[in-house]
Amino acid sequence: MHQDPRSAAAALLPLVGGPANVVSVAHCVTRLRLTLLDRSRVRDADLRALPGVLGVVEDGDTYQVVLGPGVVGPVTRAFEGLLGEEATPDPLGESAAPGPPGTAERLAARGAEMRAARGRRNRTPLKRALRRVADIFVPLIPALIGCGILAGVAGLLRNLGWLPGLTPALTALSSAFMALIAVFVGHNTAKEFGGTPILGGAVAAVVVYPGVAEVTALGTPLSPGQGGVLGALAAALLGVSVEKACRSRLPGTLDVLLTPTLTVLVSGLLTLYVLMAAAGAVASAIGTAAGWLLSTAGAPAGLLLGGLFLPLVMLGLHQALIPLHTTLIDQQGHTVLLPVLAMAGAGQVGAAAAVYVRLRHDASLRATIRSALPAGLLGVGEPLIYGVSLPLGRPFLTACVGGAAGGAFVGWFAMLGTEVGATAIGPSGWALFPLLAGASGPWVTLGVYVGGLLTGYAVGFAATYFFGLGSVGAVCDSEPHEPRAADRPGPRSASPR
Repeated sequence: MHQDPRSAAAALLPLVGGPANVVSVAHCVTRLRLTLLDRSRVRDADLRALPGVLGVVEDGDTYQVVLGPGVVGPVTRAFEGLLGEEATPDPLGESAAPGPPGTAERLAARGAEMRAARGRRNRTPLKRALRRVADIFVPLIPALIGCGILAGVAGLLRNLGWLPGLTPALTALSSAFMALIAVFVGHNTAKEFGGTPILGGAVAAVVVYPGVAEVTALGTPLSPGQGGVLGALAAALLGVSVEKACRSRLPGTLDVLLTPTLTVLVSGLLTLYVLMAAAGAVASAIGTAAGWLLSTAGAPAGLLLGGLFLPLVMLGLHQALIPLHTTLIDQQGHTVLLPVLAMAGAGQVGAAAAVYVRLRHDASLRATIRSALPAGLLGVGEPLIYGVSLPLGRPFLTACVGGAAGGAFVGWFAMLGTEVGATAIGPSGWALFPLLAGASGPWVTLGVYVGGLLTGYAVGFAATYFFGLGSVGAVCDSEPHEPRAADRPGPRSASPR
């Protein structure tokens, strides 16, 4: 947003129904995530029209305003500060009359309908569980990004032989969080599932405590960190169950002493003697499977992963990948899956560029693409998905084709031994450049990733330009609207034949 965070928050608040309509506030890397009391009080059209709002997304019970990286954090803090104050006057006016609907407006409305329909489909036990798991890991992303960039800088300095006195300090700063990530996972897990956060962290801390090397479980000595974030997640869930059982049975006079003691004791012992070994086996299997998948079947696997990621996002199933990414980063220092999945965004950018070129007479839709394309290049794809490709139909499918091509490109090089990884999750597109890692060196790794992006752009553009716009005329002409320049006699860009 091209204004200070407080002004931006003040403009947003009345459009989501005011302070009384906001139940909870959170944010991730790009989105302000709101739980609302009454969804019908949100004024979607006015909200999307605010400068700096890149799009809106409904994901189950949360209403998410896409603001972009670097903006969403300050705006969220200002938004939280306003919630306790008197509602801000509506800056747009309740009586403001909307202008004649153009193509972009109708596509945005169709995108909103699709988001609402997807939100209804997402209210299943499985998807609610995946969202809760995502809510455990999403708050960790800023630290993962910061530490990942520092790790990349330390590796670059080490390879170049520069500043040898600074490199160990950067390594320590980048590694400290990862060494204790299990504690943060345990804390967030207990908070999300209704336990005491500090007890969740205390139980999960045993996973990374160096002294577990003296413990033998099932005849095998344990290793500090065995089980990683999966072990911490399981330990904290167990701790929440034990804590709730104790609180429901113990009288108040004993609760304050026995509940935390029994929570740490029971769940801690079960973590040491059962969960760490089991979670360690699962984590090792994940690392082995990811490495085998790309080194053995890299091109076909990359094609499938890159091509299916946008549909996974639409179904809300991409949230299941967050623990996998975090496990790989904790175990190997980087995730090899994210750069492949990031190719889906490249296909989306290419598809949007093709729509922009083909529909050159449609000023409203081209304006939407111009405002959303920079965010798409940086990996924020929701504005293009919900404002352009998904409502149009075929461009969404051709964007998937572009993502599949980019994924196959990156996967092919993985088969040749040039693996591309990311030291953190969250960013994609160009924003992933400082987080790339690979055994072949930074420049080769960067070259493969850029090659994948260019392939995704090119194939997404070509597939959309030649095959993705056959049904646009039906979309654009489905509702009457005031004549515009694009509707006057002459070539009709909305109906290519």
